[in-house]
Parts: sequence; C-alpha cells; structure tokens
Amino acid sequence: MAVAAVHTNEASGPVETDIPARMDRLPWSRWHWTVVIGLGITWILDGLEVTIVGLIAPVITTGGGGGLDLGTGEIGFANSMYLAGAATGALGLGYATDKLGRKRLFMFSLGWYLVWTVATAFSFNFESFVFFRFMTGIGIGGEYAAINSAIDELIPARRRGWTDLAINGSWWVGTAIGSAASLYLLNPSYVNPEYGWRICFFLGAALAISVLFIRRNLPESPRYLMTHGRFEEAEEVVREIEQTVERETGHELPPPSGNTIEIDPRRDVGILGIVKSILFTYPKRSFVGLMLMGSQAFFYNAIFFTYALVLTTFFGVTASDVAYFIFPFAIGNVLGPICLGHFFDSVGRRPMIFGTYMASAVGLLITGWMFQQDMLSATTMTICWSITFFFASAGASSAYLTVSEIFPIESRALAIAVFYAIGTAAGGWAAPWLFGVLIASGSRSQVFLGYVIGASLMAVAAIVELIWGVEAARKSLEDVARPLSAVKRKLDDNVGTDEGGAAVAAA
Repeated sequence: MAVAAVHTNEASGPVETDIPARMDRLPWSRWHWTVVIGLGITWILDGLEVTIVGLIAPVITTGGGGGLDLGTGEIGFANSMYLAGAATGALGLGYATDKLGRKRLFMFSLGWYLVWTVATAFSFNFESFVFFRFMTGIGIGGEYAAINSAIDELIPARRRGWTDLAINGSWWVGTAIGSAASLYLLNPSYVNPEYGWRICFFLGAALAISVLFIRRNLPESPRYLMTHGRFEEAEEVVREIEQTVERETGHELPPPSGNTIEIDPRRDVGILGIVKSILFTYPKRSFVGLMLMGSQAFFYNAIFFTYALVLTTFFGVTASDVAYFIFPFAIGNVLGPICLGHFFDSVGRRPMIFGTYMASAVGLLITGWMFQQDMLSATTMTICWSITFFFASAGASSAYLTVSEIFPIESRALAIAVFYAIGTAAGGWAAPWLFGVLIASGSRSQVFLGYVIGASLMAVAAIVELIWGVEAARKSLEDVARPLSAVKRKLDDNVGTDEGGAAVAAA
C-alpha cells in the first residue's frame, strides 16, 4: 500500500506511515554493525568500570598501598553508590530521552561519563571516591535508557533478540579488558600501587573518546521522529539508511511487507500518560520487568562486585593475581549471549528467559553450597562461576531486552529507566554492601546465605516470566506495544487487545 508523502516536517493531523515496516525489512549490513559498535560501547564501559573497582579493591583497602586505605565495607558502599548514581541517571535522563530524542541523550550521557570517570582517578579520600563513583554512575544510567531505546528501534525485528543480547553481553568485554590491563597496572613490580589503580580509570575515558566520533555519524531513531510528528525528517533518515544498506549489500531492497501505522502527533502524551502506560495499562508486563531486572541485579552485583574480595579473603589469592581468575569468568559471560542469543529469536523469549534464569539459580545454589563445604579451590570455583554465568549472562541481558521492547515507543526510554532504577535499588544497590559485610565476617556460611537469596530471586523471576512473559520474538515493536500516538483502528482491521485493553496491531 502506498503511503502519502508528507511535505511538512510538523504534521497537522494523523499520518499513515510504513517507516517501521521499512526498518524491519532491511537485510543485515555493515551499517547495522556500526550501530552495534557505536551504541554497544556502553556495556563495555560499565563492565570496565565495575571490573576496575572490583580488582583495585585489595589495592585501595588498608595496607594495599594504593593510598586510600578504605575498609571492605567502605568499598562495598562506594559500589552501591555507583549503582545509586546509575539509577538516578537512568530516571532523569530516561525521561529526557523520550522527550528530546535518542541521539541527543546518548551523546550527552557518554560525555558526562567521560568527565567523571577521569575525576575518579584523582580521588583523594573515601568521600571523594564515593562522590565521583556516584557521578560516573549517572552517566552510565543515562546511557542504558538512551542506547537500549535506539538499538531496538534501529535493528530489524527478526534480529532484535540476538543483537540486544550480544550487545548487553559485551559488558564482559569490558571485564576482559580491565582484567588484562590490571595484570600490568596493578602489579607492584611494574607500577607503583598508588598510581596503577588511578591509571585504570583512564582506560574507560580513552574508549569513550573514540566512540564519541562514531556516534556523531549515527542518525536519530526514525521511529522516535515519527511519533513526534517529524515525518519529513524520519523519511529522510530512512531513505539514507536504505541507500546505505543497498550500497553495502549490492542488492536492491524488497518492498516492505509489514502493515502501515497511522500516527497522530497532535496527541500530547505527557509524563502522566507515559507513567500510566507503564504502570496501569500494562501491569503484568511491569511486574515481569521488575522481577527480571531486580533479580538479575542482585545476582550479578552480589557476586561480581565482591569476587575479588572472596578470592583474597578465603583463598589467599594476591591482589595482582585476581585478574587471572576474572578473565575466564568474563569469557563465559561473553559466550553465553552470543551462543544462546539466536534461540531467543527462534525458540522464543519466554522459554529461553525461563531456562536461562532457572539454570542460573541452580548453578548459583550448587556453587554456593560447595563453597560453604570448602570443596572448591580458587580455580574450581572460577570454573563453576564461568559455567553458571554462561546462562546468567544471557538471562540478565534478556531482562534489558524485555523492558525495552514491551512498552510503547513514547515511554520506552523511561520504562527502561524505571525498571533499571527500581531493580537496581531493590536488588543491586544493597547487594555489594551486604556481601561486603558477609565477606568481612570471614564465615563461608554467611556468604552462602547471600548466595541462597540470589538463587531464590532468580528462580522466582523465571517462574514469573513463564506465566506472564510477553512473546515478542520476531515481532515489530509496534505489534508488541502500540504507540500511544497511534490512531486506534477498527477491530476488523486485524487488531487485538493488550492486557490494558488498548488496541494493538496483531503480529
């Protein structure tokens, strides 16, 4: 069906458009890889940040020679404040992403991160370290909302699951980079401990600077432009993308086969409309998102933030050797989403999320019990974690995928921010502090108790997904959740209803 051209950038009434169908029918090309690299760097930076702080923990504790002389509890608190900053940034910048656009915010948030991660390198006491970590977290939280929205809206529906999981799993590429760099920078034989940990923070800054140049060439999401009445701009962006893909693949694009959608940009959704769509129009989806995000946040932050302390406290591993155990741990986490991601598109979201969450719970419980019974060495525990997190990494990545695709486009970034913030506050903020205290007790039984809590949360989330999860595999975003600005169509126009009673296009 032909779609009438729009000759004014701000439409005065409802406009029928095939922009979503045209974006979803694009074959994979180098342009899509540019999107993956330019936006996926966020996860690498966060992984690098968390890894650095985990690895430098023994160095900046009392007697470590790093010059800060912090206690294990203080390090746990600093990690929690980093997560609190991320939650704060996600909420504030998430709403701005929905109002001002994806591109403005993923440029701003990366710049913010760049400034404050460099500042962290100049920390001079506990208070300054905590403050700089909090401010750095704000930039990372803003990144999550902006880049996950943009990725989902730029990637074809048939590849959205694998792409999201692969990008989210790249968190562990940052871990591998941090681990490898620390073998030199945190080794007192090569670098003075007082300076080595500070240099580590410049690694993230260097990556951020290089990616800023890539992001400058990425377009604004045409779906965002469409729902904000900027149809002429959206058409121009899509045409440029289509021309680029045709040039790169050497083939003419087939005509779009999906349905058109009618958008009325005069509908001012507003913050109340956005919040209503998240909490009241889709209550079951909101509950699922909360459980997935909260459980994986506790699971990951509890274990990984403090793994270096477990190694040094219970296994006698020296601070300079911790990276040897973190590196294989990271490899398992990278391989999980890459190897399993395809099945989230082919087998489906619900069975795969259930399976990976439940496998993670079982792996954590078994490894924790063996740790309590003193049956593991540092090497065998790392092997157990690598196997467990092969599944956990795919599961945790699917939580971000879920909350980014099951809500309307006008509320997508804020939805990501809300569930990230709530999940981080409920499951992630307390975890590093709690495990710092449990590890400081020197009791394996106390640490095992924390593992039991994490495993239980993952198992409950798996069951919640199986019962109420949304099957969004290979479906257009507009089919999964109708835009708030879309004109409702008659029921005989192949339209179904979602849990909140709003009309949505059938898949």
